[in-house]
Amino acid sequence: MNEEELLKRSAAERDRIFSCYDRGRENGAEIDPWEDPTFEVYHTTDRYGFIHDKRLPQKPDPNEIKTHRVEMERLKKWEKMTKQWDSSSTKEKLRRRVYKGIPNRFRGQVWALLLGIKNLKREQAGKYEEMLQLARQWSTEIRQIDADVARQYRDHINYRERYSIKQRSMFYVLAAYSMYNMEVGYCQGMSVLAGLLLLYMDEEDAFWGLCVLLADKKYTMHGFYVDGFPKLNRFIEHHDKIMSKFLPKLKRKLDKCGCDSILYALKWFFVVFQERTPVSLGLRIWDIFLLDGDRILPAMAYTVMKMHKRFLMPMESLDEFCNYLQIKLEKDFCFDDDTVISTMERSMEELKRAKLDYPGPPLPHELPRFPFGTFKEPTFASKVGRRSEEFSEAQHVMRESITQRRDLVLADDGRESTTPVEQTSCGLGGSKFSFDPSLDDGASPNGSRRSLADTSVTSTADLSVFSSATRSQALDNSLDTQSNISNASSGSGGLPTPRATPHQPSPDIVRIYVPYTSPMSGSYKDDLPRTLPRSLETNRIRIRVDPDQTPIVENLKPFSLENPEVELDLK
Repeated sequence: MNEEELLKRSAAERDRIFSCYDRGRENGAEIDPWEDPTFEVYHTTDRYGFIHDKRLPQKPDPNEIKTHRVEMERLKKWEKMTKQWDSSSTKEKLRRRVYKGIPNRFRGQVWALLLGIKNLKREQAGKYEEMLQLARQWSTEIRQIDADVARQYRDHINYRERYSIKQRSMFYVLAAYSMYNMEVGYCQGMSVLAGLLLLYMDEEDAFWGLCVLLADKKYTMHGFYVDGFPKLNRFIEHHDKIMSKFLPKLKRKLDKCGCDSILYALKWFFVVFQERTPVSLGLRIWDIFLLDGDRILPAMAYTVMKMHKRFLMPMESLDEFCNYLQIKLEKDFCFDDDTVISTMERSMEELKRAKLDYPGPPLPHELPRFPFGTFKEPTFASKVGRRSEEFSEAQHVMRESITQRRDLVLADDGRESTTPVEQTSCGLGGSKFSFDPSLDDGASPNGSRRSLADTSVTSTADLSVFSSATRSQALDNSLDTQSNISNASSGSGGLPTPRATPHQPSPDIVRIYVPYTSPMSGSYKDDLPRTLPRSLETNRIRIRVDPDQTPIVENLKPFSLENPEVELDLK
């Protein structure tokens, strides 16, 4: 195809996706059956709107009764406080009450006040609609946004149906933001933030809330999502310092098993603990994050490891660590919400005494470089979705940092690395977002866990440098369960509300692209002479790959086309 045809195809795809969201679920909407998950909704939806895989009990347990009673008492106090938001008495009580939990009924109102959305909307009147219209014409992120919206929060009643009102709002918010902040555009993980805000806010308020989260110096999440993820790298390194000082034995155990911090802390920092923790606890953390900013992230990460040290120390393998930190804790955190938050407050004081409470203010390259809302026509490569063939300088910096951490661990253990970085990244492009070919065919409504890690440079090229032998198992454990965020309890002393898992994680899948060659063609046979199989093992497949073709393989150890025989162990 020539350049004009590629541009037309890209524009047609963008128009088609927008038209699906504009039409919604009205008559004539084309929605495949697999796009709407099937749940027994009314018997499995909790008070926060999340759908569970089992019928809920007919009677509330004692913890729920206690939670409800405490919440009713706090409602009156919060109602009075929101009406007198700028008073001195409110400022004195605000911190204490936020740490106890914002009542669910007031969450949207209080979040908007903490983020200063009202003033921002007034100052930027009409800007949201302007950015949305630009996105319809120019955004190069529409395809990826559509793929992530299709799988985000599908176990919540508001996002359960494809092209539902909230799904459409999430798509519009992310599309508009991709034009408002063209330096970031869109990065996987932002759908978590937008979707969470939309549970409590209307569409435009959620857009401005997202803007504040990325731009305001209290949060500066721009540094998490911009090319190279510099803030993520800085926070991971700071977490390692905390672990080495306060939990050295556990740190050595994790290092010995090849469990680098990024394997479990990636989503903690990227989405502010809205995944990997139970529903109610995740929202309690979010309340505090909006009040105190990103300085709570290191303290909460330390708190998780400290509280679960006795469960983690007996473990002996990477799979055990990943399964516990990435799956089990989300279903059962073992401690009630109030205990966790109290422990986090003590952790903050402990880290402050050691001068490790905060990694420091954002660095210059973590801050936006260009004015927001300024349109710049995308390049031709961006318009047609052409991926970079090489990693950017910022991405190389992060990869080098991760590699150095791994090499230090191996040196301490007296071992040598057997997985060169160049080999582990074989076949990966330099896209900030996705290399997963499965996204091209749509996304599973229950596959949201895979959206951040399996389809980004952060998780593929960078995570693979730790151990190519264990990457597949670790990421499968960490990313194949349901993604959800919840409206947490308002400060209950009861157990956390576990996240739903409406469907079992999908089994490992290996996709192999084998180029078709006509039976009449003899060149292929001449170039690749037939050889007898070397093994009769029933669980092993040997495939010879044409060196002139690029194979697409998922969940496989890296290989080089210089040695094109690939073994797939299906055990």
